[in-house]
Amino acid sequence: MNKKVELNIDGKVLELPTITGSEGEEGMDISALRSKTGFITLDPGYGNTGSCKSAITFIDGEKGILRYRGYDIAELAEKSSFVETAYLLIYGELPTATELAEFSTLLTENQMLHESMRFHFEGFPHTAHPMAILSAMINAASSYYPDLASGDNREMNFPHHAARLISQIRTIAAFAYRKAHDLPPIYPRSTLDYTANFLHMMFSQPGEDCELNPEIVKALDLIFLLHADHEQNCSTSTVRTVASSRANLFASASAGVCALWGPLHGGANQAVLEMLEEIHQEGDDGTKFLTEVKNKVGNRRLMGFGHRVYKSFDPRAVIIKQQCDKVLAQLHKSDPLLEIAKKLEEIALNDEYFIARKLYPNVDFYSGIIMRAIGIPTDMFTVMFAIGRMPGWVANYKEVMEDTDSRIVRPRQIYTGATLRPFVPLDKRA
Repeated sequence: MNKKVELNIDGKVLELPTITGSEGEEGMDISALRSKTGFITLDPGYGNTGSCKSAITFIDGEKGILRYRGYDIAELAEKSSFVETAYLLIYGELPTATELAEFSTLLTENQMLHESMRFHFEGFPHTAHPMAILSAMINAASSYYPDLASGDNREMNFPHHAARLISQIRTIAAFAYRKAHDLPPIYPRSTLDYTANFLHMMFSQPGEDCELNPEIVKALDLIFLLHADHEQNCSTSTVRTVASSRANLFASASAGVCALWGPLHGGANQAVLEMLEEIHQEGDDGTKFLTEVKNKVGNRRLMGFGHRVYKSFDPRAVIIKQQCDKVLAQLHKSDPLLEIAKKLEEIALNDEYFIARKLYPNVDFYSGIIMRAIGIPTDMFTVMFAIGRMPGWVANYKEVMEDTDSRIVRPRQIYTGATLRPFVPLDKRA
């Protein structure tokens, strides 16, 4: 039975309904609070507010649990692929062989951008950040599908639009990278799978395909899979908020890209590399830096360690560390930043100061190391995050559209500005 919650305001008692999630999460329903009492709640950052009910992803930060549609992330990482996991997130069940083949075919059929979009790319300056290009080009791509603007976002074409978005985001990302490096675009190949095709578009040269190392393809596919969804984070909540207005799928995803761009969200793995570069420039191997972190010298910040949600360990970091070790061992790269990263990891995992504070390397730490090792520039790191997160955004968009009780998001506020005051003419203002 649900627990009983009563709110007493100046002797007036209001009974609040409660709700229990499938994993035992408990909440109180305050949706009628303002109409019945005149009060609202104040929760900056919504850290204690459930904005929706969702059946997509479950997280228990205390126990280090992450599950997509009920499947443990470790099992999916071992046995699934990014494309199969994308299908699971969007449609709720693991696909049959036929369903997976059809979904893969949809991705392949929709991977090309309209040729006239090349002119859009040419309009960006070379200094344009890849995330700015990604957000703008997702919106631009939507204009080539008139039914997206029909106002009815529950149309039968959803599977095609979902596949277009998930497939074309990697094409846009690769084109953005090559634009920034003065390289001609490389078109996708229908014979390559999702992640291999992306690497082909990034690193091949005209008339000469890049060598696709299976371990590197697997590592990047794993990064995409581990980032595919993460409950109601800033960018996912943004997608749901925009979707609540019945904006189309591409517009909602574009808004998600903008939210992800922020350094407090998707920019975390980029911050890891910037930290490593700073340590290297100071001629340190990481030892002095960590000593200063412990002694709180110079406002030193240890990026890529610990997590706001996971209080014991980040389950994704445990998985990706193994692949990180394999990639580094196979590439035999001599890179001072990677050596510093390994030193930081070694010290933090064995130092009581960091152990007691649960400052363990998280998924951003290892994914940043992998991406640097395979040649992805730092300013593209957040773009990689966006590619991986797209299935989660699509799944959340679909959930909003299928919820017959959903309403447009419209938070309240506590006004703290000036009270009513008369207008002062310009010639009488001090």
